[in-house]
Amino acid sequence: MAVEFKFPDVGEGIAEGDVVKWLVEEGDKVTEHQSIVKVETSKAIVDIPSPVSGTILKINFKEGENVKVGQVLAVIGERGEKVSAVPVPQPQPQASPQVVLAKPVQTPQQPRGVAVVGELEDAKTSGAICSVCRLSFPNQQALSEHIVQAHRTQVQTQAMATPAVRALAKQYNLDLEKVHGTGAGGRIIEDDVKKAVEFQAQVKPEAPRIVKKYDFFGYIDHIPLKGMRKSIADNMVKSLFTAPHVTHMDEFDVTDLWEHREKEKETAKQKGIKLTFMPYVIKAVVAALKNHPHLNATMDTENQEIILKKYYNIGFAVATEDGLLVPVVKGADHKSLFDIAKEVEELAQKARDRTIDLMQMRGGTFTITNVGSVGGMFATPIINLPESAILALGKIYDKVTVIDGKIQIRKFLPISLAFDHRVLDGAEAAAFANEVKKYLEDIGLLIS
Repeated sequence: MAVEFKFPDVGEGIAEGDVVKWLVEEGDKVTEHQSIVKVETSKAIVDIPSPVSGTILKINFKEGENVKVGQVLAVIGERGEKVSAVPVPQPQPQASPQVVLAKPVQTPQQPRGVAVVGELEDAKTSGAICSVCRLSFPNQQALSEHIVQAHRTQVQTQAMATPAVRALAKQYNLDLEKVHGTGAGGRIIEDDVKKAVEFQAQVKPEAPRIVKKYDFFGYIDHIPLKGMRKSIADNMVKSLFTAPHVTHMDEFDVTDLWEHREKEKETAKQKGIKLTFMPYVIKAVVAALKNHPHLNATMDTENQEIILKKYYNIGFAVATEDGLLVPVVKGADHKSLFDIAKEVEELAQKARDRTIDLMQMRGGTFTITNVGSVGGMFATPIINLPESAILALGKIYDKVTVIDGKIQIRKFLPISLAFDHRVLDGAEAAAFANEVKKYLEDIGLLIS
Protein backbone atom coordinates (compact mmCIF):
# COMPACT_ATOMS: atom_id res chain seq x y z
CA MET A 1 0.00 0.00 0.00
CA ALA A 2 1.39 3.37 -1.04
CA VAL A 3 2.23 5.83 1.73
CA GLU A 4 2.11 9.59 1.24
CA PHE A 5 5.29 10.98 2.80
CA LYS A 6 4.31 14.44 4.04
CA PHE A 7 6.68 17.21 5.07
CA PRO A 8 6.58 16.83 8.87
CA ASP A 9 6.28 19.49 11.53
CA VAL A 10 9.91 19.87 12.66
CA GLY A 11 9.04 22.25 15.50
CA GLU A 12 10.02 25.86 16.29
CA GLY A 13 6.87 27.08 14.54
CA ILE A 14 8.32 26.18 11.14
CA ALA A 15 5.55 26.00 8.54
CA GLU A 16 7.53 25.61 5.30
CA GLY A 17 10.89 24.83 3.77
CA ASP A 18 12.77 24.73 0.47
CA VAL A 19 13.88 21.42 -1.02
CA VAL A 20 17.68 21.61 -1.19
CA LYS A 21 18.58 18.16 -2.48
CA TRP A 22 16.94 14.81 -3.03
CA LEU A 23 19.14 11.96 -1.81
CA VAL A 24 17.09 9.42 -3.80
CA GLU A 25 15.37 9.20 -7.18
CA GLU A 26 12.06 7.73 -8.30
CA GLY A 27 12.42 3.97 -8.40
CA ASP A 28 15.05 3.80 -5.64
CA LYS A 29 14.52 1.48 -2.69
CA VAL A 30 14.67 3.05 0.76
CA THR A 31 14.59 1.75 4.32
CA GLU A 32 12.74 3.15 7.29
CA HIS A 33 14.57 6.11 8.90
CA GLN A 34 16.86 6.51 5.86
CA SER A 35 17.44 10.18 5.00
CA ILE A 36 15.93 10.82 1.59
CA VAL A 37 15.76 14.62 1.23
CA LYS A 38 17.44 17.75 2.57
CA VAL A 39 15.09 20.65 3.30
CA GLU A 40 16.14 24.17 4.26
CA THR A 41 13.94 25.68 6.93
CA SER A 42 14.22 29.11 8.50
CA LYS A 43 16.56 27.60 11.11
CA ALA A 44 18.78 25.04 9.39
CA ILE A 45 19.11 22.45 6.64
CA VAL A 46 17.57 19.25 7.97
CA ASP A 47 17.69 15.68 6.71
CA ILE A 48 14.17 14.26 6.50
CA PRO A 49 14.03 10.47 7.01
CA SER A 50 11.65 8.06 5.33
CA PRO A 51 8.81 6.91 7.60
CA VAL A 52 8.68 3.46 5.97
CA SER A 53 10.66 1.03 3.85
CA GLY A 54 9.73 0.67 0.20
CA THR A 55 10.27 2.15 -3.25
CA ILE A 56 10.12 5.84 -4.15
CA LEU A 57 7.13 5.83 -6.51
CA LYS A 58 6.78 9.57 -7.04
CA ILE A 59 8.60 12.78 -6.05
CA ASN A 60 6.25 15.78 -5.98
CA PHE A 61 8.64 18.68 -5.35
CA LYS A 62 11.74 19.58 -7.32
CA GLU A 63 14.94 20.91 -5.80
CA GLY A 64 14.55 24.61 -5.04
CA GLU A 65 10.76 24.43 -4.69
CA ASN A 66 8.94 25.49 -1.52
CA VAL A 67 6.97 22.89 0.46
CA LYS A 68 4.49 23.53 3.27
CA VAL A 69 4.15 21.38 6.38
CA GLY A 70 1.61 18.66 5.56
CA GLN A 71 2.17 18.66 1.80
CA VAL A 72 3.18 15.35 0.22
CA LEU A 73 6.88 15.34 -0.59
CA ALA A 74 6.87 11.88 -2.11
CA VAL A 75 4.92 8.63 -2.34
CA ILE A 76 6.49 5.40 -1.11
CA GLY A 77 5.15 1.93 -1.81
CA GLU A 78 5.75 -1.31 -3.68
CA ARG A 79 7.48 -1.29 -7.06
CA GLY A 80 4.94 -1.12 -9.89
CA GLU A 81 2.17 0.19 -7.67
CA LYS A 82 0.02 2.86 -9.31
CA VAL A 83 0.17 6.35 -7.87
CA SER A 84 -2.41 9.09 -8.27
CA ALA A 85 -1.36 12.69 -8.70
CA VAL A 86 -1.37 14.79 -5.56
CA PRO A 87 -2.95 18.24 -5.84
CA VAL A 88 -0.95 21.24 -4.67
CA PRO A 89 -3.22 23.70 -2.83
CA GLN A 90 -3.64 26.97 -4.71
CA PRO A 91 -4.64 30.28 -3.09
CA GLN A 92 -8.28 31.17 -3.70
CA PRO A 93 -9.49 34.72 -4.41
CA GLN A 94 -11.51 36.33 -1.64
CA ALA A 95 -15.16 36.92 -2.40
CA SER A 96 -17.10 40.07 -1.73
CA PRO A 97 -19.51 40.19 1.23
CA GLN A 98 -22.47 40.02 -1.16
CA VAL A 99 -21.39 36.92 -3.10
CA VAL A 100 -19.70 33.96 -1.46
CA LEU A 101 -17.92 31.77 -3.98
CA ALA A 102 -17.90 28.55 -2.04
CA LYS A 103 -19.07 24.99 -2.41
CA PRO A 104 -22.46 24.15 -0.96
CA VAL A 105 -22.83 22.03 2.12
CA GLN A 106 -22.02 18.46 1.23
CA THR A 107 -24.72 15.84 1.20
CA PRO A 108 -22.79 12.68 2.20
CA GLN A 109 -25.33 10.36 0.56
CA GLN A 110 -24.71 11.85 -2.90
CA PRO A 111 -20.95 11.96 -3.59
CA ARG A 112 -20.30 12.45 -7.30
CA GLY A 113 -16.64 11.45 -7.20
CA VAL A 114 -13.28 12.27 -5.74
CA ALA A 115 -10.99 14.79 -7.42
CA VAL A 116 -7.61 13.25 -8.34
CA VAL A 117 -7.78 10.42 -5.81
CA GLY A 118 -9.97 8.24 -7.95
CA GLU A 119 -13.44 6.78 -8.06
CA LEU A 120 -15.31 5.65 -4.99
CA GLU A 121 -15.46 1.87 -4.98
CA ASP A 122 -18.35 0.01 -3.39
CA ALA A 123 -17.34 -2.73 -0.98
CA LYS A 124 -18.91 -6.18 -1.17
CA THR A 125 -20.95 -5.15 1.84
CA SER A 126 -22.90 -1.93 2.18
CA GLY A 127 -19.67 -0.01 2.86
CA ALA A 128 -17.06 1.59 0.61
CA ILE A 129 -13.31 1.28 -0.14
CA CYS A 130 -10.75 4.06 -0.62
CA SER A 131 -9.09 3.61 -4.01
CA VAL A 132 -5.83 5.08 -2.68
CA CYS A 133 -5.07 3.16 0.52
CA ARG A 134 -7.62 0.32 0.05
CA LEU A 135 -9.10 0.79 3.53
CA SER A 136 -12.75 -0.21 4.05
CA PHE A 137 -15.39 2.08 5.55
CA PRO A 138 -18.96 1.36 6.72
CA ASN A 139 -20.55 3.97 4.45
CA GLN A 140 -19.87 6.69 1.88
CA GLN A 141 -19.94 9.46 4.50
CA ALA A 142 -17.11 7.83 6.48
CA LEU A 143 -15.15 7.35 3.26
CA SER A 144 -15.65 10.99 2.27
CA GLU A 145 -14.38 12.20 5.68
CA HIS A 146 -11.36 9.88 5.38
CA ILE A 147 -10.48 11.24 1.92
CA VAL A 148 -10.62 14.86 3.08
CA GLN A 149 -8.55 14.25 6.23
CA ALA A 150 -6.05 11.59 5.13
CA HIS A 151 -5.53 12.56 1.49
CA ARG A 152 -6.32 16.29 1.75
CA THR A 153 -8.70 15.98 -1.17
CA GLN A 154 -12.13 17.53 -1.40
CA VAL A 155 -15.14 15.38 -2.28
CA GLN A 156 -17.05 16.91 -5.14
CA THR A 157 -20.81 17.34 -4.94
CA GLN A 158 -23.56 18.07 -7.39
CA ALA A 159 -24.69 21.69 -7.11
CA MET A 160 -28.46 22.02 -6.61
CA ALA A 161 -30.08 24.12 -9.34
CA THR A 162 -32.96 23.92 -11.82
CA PRO A 163 -32.27 23.29 -15.53
CA ALA A 164 -33.11 26.94 -16.29
CA VAL A 165 -30.54 28.15 -13.76
CA ARG A 166 -27.95 25.73 -15.15
CA ALA A 167 -28.58 27.01 -18.66
CA LEU A 168 -28.11 30.60 -17.47
CA ALA A 169 -24.84 29.68 -15.75
CA LYS A 170 -23.61 27.92 -18.88
CA GLN A 171 -24.41 31.03 -20.94
CA TYR A 172 -21.99 33.05 -18.78
CA ASN A 173 -19.46 30.20 -18.45
CA LEU A 174 -20.02 30.16 -14.68
CA ASP A 175 -19.05 27.17 -12.53
CA LEU A 176 -22.04 26.48 -10.26
CA GLU A 177 -19.82 24.47 -7.92
CA LYS A 178 -18.31 27.79 -6.79
CA VAL A 179 -21.59 29.59 -6.20
CA HIS A 180 -23.29 29.70 -2.81
CA GLY A 181 -27.01 29.07 -3.09
CA THR A 182 -29.43 31.24 -1.14
CA GLY A 183 -32.56 29.32 -2.06
CA ALA A 184 -34.35 26.69 0.01
CA GLY A 185 -32.00 23.96 1.19
CA GLY A 186 -29.01 25.72 -0.36
CA ARG A 187 -30.47 25.62 -3.89
CA ILE A 188 -28.90 28.02 -6.40
CA ILE A 189 -31.43 30.45 -7.81
CA GLU A 190 -31.29 32.79 -10.80
CA ASP A 191 -30.46 35.81 -8.62
CA ASP A 192 -27.38 33.95 -7.22
CA VAL A 193 -26.09 33.42 -10.75
CA LYS A 194 -26.57 37.09 -11.70
CA LYS A 195 -24.72 38.31 -8.58
CA ALA A 196 -21.88 35.86 -9.20
CA VAL A 197 -21.55 37.05 -12.80
CA GLU A 198 -21.47 40.69 -11.64
CA PHE A 199 -18.82 39.85 -9.06
CA GLN A 200 -16.60 38.08 -11.58
CA ALA A 201 -16.87 41.06 -13.91
CA GLN A 202 -15.55 43.32 -11.13
CA VAL A 203 -12.64 41.06 -10.22
CA LYS A 204 -9.74 41.77 -12.51
CA PRO A 205 -7.08 39.09 -12.94
CA GLU A 206 -3.84 39.91 -11.14
CA ALA A 207 -1.35 41.39 -13.54
CA PRO A 208 1.95 39.52 -13.87
CA ARG A 209 4.74 41.03 -11.78
CA ILE A 210 7.34 42.80 -13.89
CA VAL A 211 10.83 42.31 -12.52
CA LYS A 212 13.08 45.11 -13.70
CA LYS A 213 16.72 44.35 -14.40
CA TYR A 214 17.73 47.95 -13.83
CA ASP A 215 16.57 51.13 -12.14
CA PHE A 216 17.17 54.78 -12.97
CA PHE A 217 20.89 54.56 -12.11
CA GLY A 218 21.96 51.15 -13.42
CA TYR A 219 21.53 47.36 -13.37
CA ILE A 220 20.22 45.57 -10.27
CA ASP A 221 19.65 42.04 -8.95
CA HIS A 222 16.61 40.71 -7.07
CA ILE A 223 17.22 38.29 -4.18
CA PRO A 224 14.09 36.63 -2.69
CA LEU A 225 13.73 37.11 1.06
CA LYS A 226 13.08 33.56 2.17
CA GLY A 227 14.30 30.75 4.38
CA MET A 228 16.70 31.63 7.16
CA ARG A 229 17.23 35.19 5.92
CA LYS A 230 13.47 35.87 6.15
CA SER A 231 13.31 34.31 9.62
CA ILE A 232 16.17 36.53 10.80
CA ALA A 233 14.48 39.59 9.36
CA ASP A 234 11.16 38.77 11.02
CA ASN A 235 12.79 38.05 14.40
CA MET A 236 14.87 41.23 14.35
CA VAL A 237 11.86 43.41 13.56
CA LYS A 238 9.84 41.69 16.30
CA SER A 239 12.63 42.17 18.84
CA LEU A 240 13.26 45.81 17.99
CA PHE A 241 9.59 46.74 18.15
CA THR A 242 8.86 44.65 21.26
CA ALA A 243 11.73 45.31 23.67
CA PRO A 244 12.93 48.86 24.36
CA HIS A 245 16.65 48.48 23.59
CA VAL A 246 19.38 50.28 25.53
CA THR A 247 23.08 49.69 24.86
CA HIS A 248 25.82 50.02 27.51
CA MET A 249 29.41 50.24 26.19
CA ASP A 250 32.77 49.77 27.89
CA GLU A 251 36.20 48.25 27.30
CA PHE A 252 38.20 45.78 29.38
CA ASP A 253 41.94 45.37 29.86
CA VAL A 254 42.44 41.75 28.78
CA THR A 255 46.23 41.72 28.65
CA ASP A 256 46.48 38.93 31.24
CA LEU A 257 43.74 36.99 29.48
CA TRP A 258 45.60 37.30 26.19
CA GLU A 259 48.78 35.93 27.75
CA HIS A 260 46.94 33.08 29.47
CA ARG A 261 45.31 32.01 26.23
CA GLU A 262 48.67 32.07 24.43
CA LYS A 263 50.07 29.70 27.09
CA GLU A 264 47.09 27.34 27.01
CA LYS A 265 46.68 27.17 23.22
CA GLU A 266 49.28 24.42 22.86
CA THR A 267 47.76 22.34 25.67
CA ALA A 268 44.34 22.68 24.08
CA LYS A 269 45.74 21.78 20.67
CA GLN A 270 47.17 18.54 22.05
CA LYS A 271 43.64 17.65 23.16
CA GLY A 272 42.26 18.44 19.72
CA ILE A 273 40.68 21.71 20.87
CA LYS A 274 40.94 25.15 19.31
CA LEU A 275 41.06 27.63 22.18
CA THR A 276 39.50 31.02 21.37
CA PHE A 277 38.46 33.87 23.65
CA MET A 278 34.80 32.86 23.53
CA PRO A 279 35.04 30.14 26.24
CA TYR A 280 36.64 32.67 28.63
CA VAL A 281 33.86 35.17 27.97
CA ILE A 282 31.18 32.51 28.45
CA LYS A 283 32.60 31.56 31.85
CA ALA A 284 32.86 35.23 32.89
CA VAL A 285 29.28 35.90 31.77
CA VAL A 286 27.93 32.90 33.69
CA ALA A 287 29.73 33.99 36.85
CA ALA A 288 28.27 37.50 36.54
CA LEU A 289 24.76 36.29 35.69
CA LYS A 290 24.58 34.45 39.02
CA ASN A 291 24.73 37.82 40.80
CA HIS A 292 22.62 39.67 38.22
CA PRO A 293 19.72 37.32 37.38
CA HIS A 294 17.67 39.94 35.54
CA LEU A 295 20.05 39.58 32.59
CA ASN A 296 19.29 35.85 32.60
CA ALA A 297 15.55 36.39 32.34
CA THR A 298 12.57 36.71 30.01
CA MET A 299 9.55 38.98 30.00
CA ASP A 300 6.15 37.27 30.17
CA THR A 301 3.94 40.01 28.72
CA GLU A 302 0.76 37.94 28.95
CA ASN A 303 1.00 37.49 32.72
CA GLN A 304 3.05 40.65 33.32
CA GLU A 305 5.88 38.76 35.00
CA ILE A 306 9.67 38.73 34.76
CA ILE A 307 10.85 35.12 34.70
CA LEU A 308 14.32 34.62 36.20
CA LYS A 309 16.12 31.56 34.81
CA LYS A 310 18.12 29.51 37.31
CA TYR A 311 20.06 27.69 34.61
CA TYR A 312 22.71 29.09 32.27
CA ASN A 313 22.44 28.24 28.60
CA ILE A 314 24.69 30.61 26.67
CA GLY A 315 24.12 31.18 22.97
CA PHE A 316 26.82 32.49 20.65
CA ALA A 317 26.23 33.89 17.17
CA VAL A 318 27.88 32.15 14.21
CA ALA A 319 28.07 33.81 10.79
CA THR A 320 27.01 31.58 7.88
CA GLU A 321 26.51 32.31 4.18
CA ASP A 322 22.79 32.82 4.78
CA GLY A 323 22.95 34.77 8.05
CA LEU A 324 23.53 34.32 11.77
CA LEU A 325 22.74 31.12 13.64
CA VAL A 326 22.88 30.94 17.43
CA PRO A 327 23.99 27.56 18.85
CA VAL A 328 23.57 27.19 22.61
CA VAL A 329 26.05 25.81 25.16
CA LYS A 330 23.67 24.29 27.70
CA GLY A 331 24.54 24.05 31.38
CA ALA A 332 27.62 26.21 30.85
CA ASP A 333 28.04 26.67 34.63
CA HIS A 334 28.85 22.97 34.98
CA LYS A 335 31.52 22.81 32.25
CA SER A 336 35.24 23.46 32.28
CA LEU A 337 37.04 25.95 30.05
CA PHE A 338 38.23 23.22 27.68
CA ASP A 339 34.80 21.53 27.66
CA ILE A 340 33.18 24.79 26.59
CA ALA A 341 35.91 25.42 24.00
CA LYS A 342 35.37 22.00 22.43
CA GLU A 343 31.58 22.40 22.35
CA VAL A 344 31.82 25.90 20.87
CA GLU A 345 34.06 24.63 18.08
CA GLU A 346 31.82 21.67 17.28
CA LEU A 347 28.58 23.66 17.33
CA ALA A 348 30.07 26.46 15.24
CA GLN A 349 31.15 23.99 12.54
CA LYS A 350 27.70 22.38 12.46
CA ALA A 351 26.14 25.83 12.12
CA ARG A 352 28.39 26.72 9.17
CA ASP A 353 27.63 23.37 7.51
CA ARG A 354 23.91 23.87 8.24
CA THR A 355 23.81 20.41 9.83
CA ILE A 356 23.06 21.67 13.33
CA ASP A 357 20.07 20.16 15.11
CA LEU A 358 17.22 22.50 16.06
CA MET A 359 17.50 21.43 19.72
CA GLN A 360 21.09 22.68 19.72
CA MET A 361 19.76 26.20 19.07
CA ARG A 362 16.94 26.18 21.61
CA GLY A 363 16.79 27.03 25.29
CA GLY A 364 19.23 29.95 25.38
CA THR A 365 19.11 32.38 28.33
CA PHE A 366 21.79 34.87 27.22
CA THR A 367 23.55 35.49 23.89
CA ILE A 368 27.06 36.61 22.91
CA THR A 369 27.92 37.92 19.45
CA ASN A 370 31.38 38.77 18.16
CA VAL A 371 31.64 41.79 15.86
CA GLY A 372 35.37 41.84 16.49
CA SER A 373 35.83 38.80 14.28
CA VAL A 374 35.20 41.08 11.29
CA GLY A 375 37.10 44.04 12.69
CA GLY A 376 34.31 45.89 14.50
CA MET A 377 34.79 47.76 17.77
CA PHE A 378 31.35 48.69 19.13
CA ALA A 379 27.82 47.85 18.02
CA THR A 380 24.16 48.13 18.99
CA PRO A 381 23.14 44.43 18.88
CA ILE A 382 19.49 43.40 18.75
CA ILE A 383 18.32 41.23 21.63
CA ASN A 384 17.63 37.59 20.84
CA LEU A 385 14.05 37.42 22.16
CA PRO A 386 12.73 36.19 24.52
CA GLU A 387 16.06 36.80 26.29
CA SER A 388 16.61 40.10 28.09
CA ALA A 389 20.19 40.93 27.03
CA ILE A 390 22.94 40.32 24.47
CA LEU A 391 26.68 41.03 24.68
CA ALA A 392 28.65 42.09 21.60
CA LEU A 393 32.44 41.65 21.66
CA GLY A 394 34.63 44.02 19.68
CA LYS A 395 38.11 43.58 18.24
CA ILE A 396 40.90 43.30 20.83
CA TYR A 397 43.38 46.09 20.15
CA ASP A 398 46.54 47.67 21.57
CA LYS A 399 45.95 50.82 23.59
CA VAL A 400 48.36 53.19 25.28
CA THR A 401 47.29 53.67 28.91
CA VAL A 402 48.72 54.85 32.22
CA ILE A 403 49.08 52.36 35.09
CA ASP A 404 50.64 53.44 38.40
CA GLY A 405 52.01 56.55 36.71
CA LYS A 406 53.69 54.58 33.95
CA ILE A 407 52.74 54.56 30.27
CA GLN A 408 52.04 51.04 29.03
CA ILE A 409 50.66 49.36 25.94
CA ARG A 410 47.84 47.00 26.94
CA LYS A 411 45.31 44.76 25.20
CA PHE A 412 41.75 46.11 25.37
CA LEU A 413 38.45 44.43 24.52
CA PRO A 414 35.52 46.74 23.58
CA ILE A 415 32.07 45.47 24.59
CA SER A 416 28.49 46.54 23.86
CA LEU A 417 25.74 45.25 26.13
CA ALA A 418 22.16 45.69 24.84
CA PHE A 419 19.38 45.03 27.33
CA ASP A 420 15.59 45.10 27.58
CA HIS A 421 14.70 48.21 29.58
CA ARG A 422 11.42 46.60 30.64
CA VAL A 423 13.34 43.97 32.61
CA LEU A 424 16.23 45.96 34.04
CA ASP A 425 17.69 49.46 34.28
CA GLY A 426 21.02 50.92 33.23
CA ALA A 427 22.56 50.65 36.71
CA GLU A 428 21.97 46.89 36.78
CA ALA A 429 23.41 46.51 33.27
CA ALA A 430 26.51 48.53 34.22
CA ALA A 431 26.99 46.48 37.37
CA PHE A 432 26.80 43.26 35.33
CA ALA A 433 29.32 44.60 32.81
CA ASN A 434 31.69 45.58 35.62
CA GLU A 435 31.53 42.08 37.06
CA VAL A 436 32.27 40.51 33.66
CA LYS A 437 35.17 42.96 33.45
CA LYS A 438 36.46 41.86 36.88
CA TYR A 439 36.63 38.22 35.79
CA LEU A 440 38.21 38.89 32.41
CA GLU A 441 40.82 41.26 33.82
CA ASP A 442 41.76 38.90 36.68
CA ILE A 443 42.20 35.50 35.06
CA GLY A 444 42.90 33.92 38.46
CA LEU A 445 39.32 34.59 39.56
CA LEU A 446 37.94 33.12 36.35
CA ILE A 447 39.72 29.76 36.31
CA SER A 448 40.01 29.16 40.05
